[in-house]
Amino acid sequence: MPSQPLRSARSAHAPRLPSVRAARFFTLTPLALCLAQAALAQQASAPTADPATAAPQLQEVRINASTEKDMGFAPVEAQTASKAPMRRLETPQSVSVVTREQMESRQITNVQQALQTVAGVSPVNFGRRGFDDLNIRGFRSTESILVDGLVQSPGMWAKLQPYGYERFEVLKGTASVLYGQVQPGGIVNAVSKRPKKEALSEVGVEVGSFGQRTLQADINRPLSESGKTALRINAHVSDVDDPTQFVYRKDRWFAPSLSIDLGAQTDLVLFATYSQSEWMRQQGITPYGTLLPNRNGTLSRTMFTGDPSFGVYDVESTTVGYALEHKMSDAMTFRQNVRYETEKGTGNFVSNQALQANQRLQNRQASRQYMDYDLLATDTSLLSRFEALGVKHQLVTGLDVRSGTSLLASRTCRIGALDLFAPVYGMQATCPEALTSDAPSKLTVAGLYAQDQIKFGQGWTALVGLRRDWSTNDTNNRVAKTQTRQKDSATTLSAGLVYEFKPGWAAYGSYGESFLPQSGLTFAGSNFVPETGKQWEAGVKYESPNGQITGALAVFDLVRENVTTADPVNTGFSVQTGEQRARGLELELGADLKNGWKLTSAYTYTQTKVTRDNNAAIVGLPLNLTPRHTLTAWAIYKLPQYPRVTLGVGGRYVSEQIGSYPFTLPSYFVADASISYVGENYRITAGVKNVFDKAYYDGAINANVVSPSLPRNFSLGVTYFF
Repeated sequence: MPSQPLRSARSAHAPRLPSVRAARFFTLTPLALCLAQAALAQQASAPTADPATAAPQLQEVRINASTEKDMGFAPVEAQTASKAPMRRLETPQSVSVVTREQMESRQITNVQQALQTVAGVSPVNFGRRGFDDLNIRGFRSTESILVDGLVQSPGMWAKLQPYGYERFEVLKGTASVLYGQVQPGGIVNAVSKRPKKEALSEVGVEVGSFGQRTLQADINRPLSESGKTALRINAHVSDVDDPTQFVYRKDRWFAPSLSIDLGAQTDLVLFATYSQSEWMRQQGITPYGTLLPNRNGTLSRTMFTGDPSFGVYDVESTTVGYALEHKMSDAMTFRQNVRYETEKGTGNFVSNQALQANQRLQNRQASRQYMDYDLLATDTSLLSRFEALGVKHQLVTGLDVRSGTSLLASRTCRIGALDLFAPVYGMQATCPEALTSDAPSKLTVAGLYAQDQIKFGQGWTALVGLRRDWSTNDTNNRVAKTQTRQKDSATTLSAGLVYEFKPGWAAYGSYGESFLPQSGLTFAGSNFVPETGKQWEAGVKYESPNGQITGALAVFDLVRENVTTADPVNTGFSVQTGEQRARGLELELGADLKNGWKLTSAYTYTQTKVTRDNNAAIVGLPLNLTPRHTLTAWAIYKLPQYPRVTLGVGGRYVSEQIGSYPFTLPSYFVADASISYVGENYRITAGVKNVFDKAYYDGAINANVVSPSLPRNFSLGVTYFF
């Protein structure tokens, strides 16, 4: 489909076990057992009349929480690399953290903005089409955005609301040992806001350029004396237009969560979310008349090449679930995360085809899509800490099961060409009665995994993991009247070694693997085998004794194999003979200094290449949308004379992007700035992005479409605390 050229084959998959009822029974049984056990334990530990004989209270377990707060610019801990809190210094793989404080200081409104300061994450823009599009280490990672360690629905229509998350953790490179079917470049784990012991109340209003209007609230109330029973409610409502005519977006998002006190040994959080979004998709514009010459003149970067009369996107999603931790002993904790989600909606858009020879008439295609997903995702694990023969272990073993159904049907419609120099909208589109594509699918996914963090000697840490996955995909192609079943299995491993050669300084090396099943058949009728990824990484990390400064230097070599390419003999079919490689260097620095400065910065050097493909013309060329150099920095400074005032300034440089497209995206530098004032019970923040109003292009959908960036834009926010 021209509007989604990089769509992963995984998008056609949506997990489902043979019996969703059986899967729900599987997930709920441990919850019921733990609740019963916790209730008995709570009764047994009830205080007696004699305080001296009262049973001692065990240390409280906190779900999805580390020992550090989600503040600062130099976090020293992350949990995504091991499904348990781990010092970044002792992690033999690159992992970056974007905290709540960083997001608030930069007034970010989407995931792409939040990750602009992370090394290895490419600034990809597919025309502000409404999805969370990401490239990590040169490879697409849009379908590898997790929420609280669980994979989302593979539908590409989801867009996270950053306001609802404490932090984003980015684990770069292969990650299949713990997370199964993910893309090789890396994953993003969004860690949700959850109930706290302390009361919290904030309401914020933000207005800005292009009609931005946002209202959001975060309310937390402890419901018991201990504070372990607590209710937290997050809500976000926003409307915003766009510099491109007719383009807009409306979001409605609501997320309650409830923690329940089941005793000192058990934590349980119930959660739900509801979101509804409506938007007109911004499809970008032809490169001829923007990046490349057009004999008819220059085109406006804000031109809308779709048709507003054809319709919009309208998507609704819900999730419910729970996170359970039960401390079985001082050395062993049972954990289970469960989330059931649904996502359904319609998407109407008009995409650009090839420009006609006169370079004036833009050929177009209209599409109507119908999406309906459901997903039951579970992760049941045991965290064990023990010592044997003088060696310390932190062992995670678990079962990862997902089940669901997937439907993405569409109608491909005809619509007239648009005169780019005298556009007329409201053209009638002709759509067929029958669906162009209609192939609902069911997928069973199950994986057994184990990963052990081993500490030995003086400053040595090893991390070793192994996983075995099985999946069965049943597809009912109602257009071709065919039914297919595809079975895949894979074993992946990872291993790394860290040596803290002096306090706060560590060197490491690691190897990891990933896999991703691919749908479809060869000309001979054989199923495609999964794509695989293999990565070698080495580096040095630093953490100052007071935790105020963190730094990391990493070099990596990542290979993606079994890439589908066009069959050179049988037109319309594909073969898996492609291979792509990414090599690079990443440097990150974070600082929380006592003199009022806080800083986060990153430099990335990425060299990508198509190493094997049936299209000889692209062999040896870089992958599209991967700049060779990226440099970013953001700093805030609290004025010593006026401690209530904080200034923020930063920028990012992106080198030119060369690939197989007939154009090159030029390099650019963009600066941002902000100022905030904190009163007794309120905060005011004003910011400007793209301070110098730089006109640049930060993405491309295909050879026919480039994506203009946002011009200079302002925002003003007021948050009231009570």
